[in-house]
Amino acid sequence: MDTSVWSLALRREPPSDHPKVELLRRLIESGEDLLMLGIILTEVLQGVRDKNRFDKLKEALAPFPLIEPERQDYVHAAEIRNRCQEKGIQASTIDFLIASYASRRQMPLLSTDLDFDRIATVVPLKLEF
Repeated sequence: MDTSVWSLALRREPPSDHPKVELLRRLIESGEDLLMLGIILTEVLQGVRDKNRFDKLKEALAPFPLIEPERQDYVHAAEIRNRCQEKGIQASTIDFLIASYASRRQMPLLSTDLDFDRIATVVPLKLEF
């Protein structure tokens, strides 16, 4: 799951009814193994200034195991970024790292961020469950 889906699901009042948020809810309810990169946890939590809201959000995310990139994920992220830039595709360093992690492991990536659709034209990404 990318930050965009978690944010729509947990940071909005009321939560978004976006189809990918609904899919996230169904996956959680079905007991699907959902993993989260540590950087995504940071992105979801940053900017939440209200301590009570921050703590509730942190607690809601606690059940999801954190996964961490390996050295090759960082190298691959740079390679993807270079290839994308050659094609005029821009995205954040974090998005390239997320794409690298998912691509190398052929893991599905649920996101509402269209940058991943553009990255997927350069590197294979499973953008649906």
